[in-house]
Amino acid sequence: MTVERAVRLLAGIIVLASVALAHWVSPNWLWLTAFVGLNLSQSALTNWCPAMTIFKWLGLPQGDAVCRPV
Repeated sequence: MTVERAVRLLAGIIVLASVALAHWVSPNWLWLTAFVGLNLSQSALTNWCPAMTIFKWLGLPQGDAVCRPV
């Protein structure tokens, strides 16, 4: 797994968890979803987010920029 894929996986898990928590616990959990969306937008513009730094520190390799068909 590469840093880029790990970031997308983490974002997806957090969004799904926050939507479930908003449904069953409190609608205020949707603020977490908004934060993830804002962070993803910021990282698309700057190519940096805190999760990327953490995953690099954990030793995940950088991915290549080439999209390969599955």
